[in-house]
Amino acid sequence: MTIVETPVAASVTVTRLLAAGPHAGLAAHLAAFGAFDPTRVGPALVRELERSGLTGRGGAGFPAWRKQAATVDAAGRTRRPVLIANGAQGEPASSKDSVLLRNAPQLVLDGVLAAAAAIGAHRVYLYAGADELAAVATAIDERTAAGAAGAKDAARITLVEAADTFVSGEASAVVGAIERGTPLPRDHAKRLSTSGLNGRPTLLHNVETLAQVGLIARFGADWFRSVGTPEDPGTRLVTISGDVPATRVLEVAGGSRLGDVLQQAGCDLGATQAVLVGGYHGAWVGAGEMDARLSREGLAPFGASPGAGILVALSSRRCGLAATAQIVDYLAGQSAGQCGPCMFGLPAMAATWDDIANGAADATRRARLTRLAEAVDGRGACAHPDGTVRLSRSALRVFRADLEQHAHGRCHHARRAEARA
Repeated sequence: MTIVETPVAASVTVTRLLAAGPHAGLAAHLAAFGAFDPTRVGPALVRELERSGLTGRGGAGFPAWRKQAATVDAAGRTRRPVLIANGAQGEPASSKDSVLLRNAPQLVLDGVLAAAAAIGAHRVYLYAGADELAAVATAIDERTAAGAAGAKDAARITLVEAADTFVSGEASAVVGAIERGTPLPRDHAKRLSTSGLNGRPTLLHNVETLAQVGLIARFGADWFRSVGTPEDPGTRLVTISGDVPATRVLEVAGGSRLGDVLQQAGCDLGATQAVLVGGYHGAWVGAGEMDARLSREGLAPFGASPGAGILVALSSRRCGLAATAQIVDYLAGQSAGQCGPCMFGLPAMAATWDDIANGAADATRRARLTRLAEAVDGRGACAHPDGTVRLSRSALRVFRADLEQHAHGRCHHARRAEARA
């Protein structure tokens, strides 16, 4: 069970997105944020987003205003664009979009409608899991019954159920699911902003990004930048799981220290050997780097990024090589099976990692992983192979000492766990 954290005072937590409280209805939403007509924002929202510095909260971290501006430019006067709110959560280590949609659906709707008005959207879709869609449908019904601002536009949002697969939330797979009913990624030769759903210019934002848009449209860029750092302003939702007392979703200030976020979730840093940052397509960061900032700039030296706000703690009692092998095996089984890197490269990587985790960490197998990474990286129809390679390379770097242990048929983590049992 995921625990939703909204502490009143803490060094890194800031309560904004979840300020209306758990499972907030329209009345609680209006009490927390005040009345707001998202249809009055208009094209000026793009400029306000540029001032805010908001980046996407779905993984890639692309500046939100650039995506909107590119979609508007591609649309011109004759091709009205499409807006898609992406709430798919196929990533096993993430809970934050589910938490947001269940607890603050009205704020997400504010952002959806504001962004739709800003780009002059032809149609609007919200794509998420069945339980999350139920919460959104209830929120839309509340608006309609109350005659709230934007009620008619909210009622026109098409809700589409997302498949429970890892790649179902990939941007082009989302378009495929809405268009054809099948969440398969497509080649990225054309940007969605130019040719997306049914060939129309398409703006696709993560639901947390849109919730932030709803706040910026209401309170402005300066308010948004009043927390966080100049390079990483505002807040972000973070899912902390792994070797922690319980999986938690925290809203933290941009640029917070990794160690501070983990400790806020009850993690014992003294017993932690590494943290996986950015989820299964992320990268391992060693225990000695807990002063790193949870920002693109702060994590760049480790080949990591905040991604979708995912931290998975790994205690010193567990083997990092075994944990990596399990994840790579999962990712190999979650591919769309459309291209050679996924069909052949990822299973080969998974098999090699399994050998290494089980004690066969000789130089030949390490070299095989390096060759496979070079053969797979950047050659897939989507970024699924690239993310798997990123994880693999980071594990080889962070768990270098463990590789030597496994090469000699030993694992000091296993011995440590047995001693504590």
